Amino acid sequence: MRLNKNQIEHLAFLVVRNLQKDGKVLIESKDHFVQELNSVLNEEFQKEDQLDQEVREILTKHIDEIRKGNIEYQTMFRMIKTKLAKERNIVL
Repeated sequence: MRLNKNQIEHLAFLVVRNLQKDGKVLIESKDHFVQELNSVLNEEFQKEDQLDQEVREILTKHIDEIRKGNIEYQTMFRMIKTKLAKERNIVL
């Protein structure tokens, strides 16, 4: 599931609000903490986007073999993405 910029900002706000409400964190500057979490979330989504692009490039190089083998593109995409994510310690 892809999130747009506003959804990521809102998610960061909700996470911080709920952590603070539940007493899980003590925050001096809620706005600063929200901005930091927003940055981290954006970085993680960028990593996933880069991984998706790399998987597409790999599959493009082998598209003829995929077609000949009657392999479903999406299935292969997920398999390669999962493998690369595990190798690179990327949480999906």
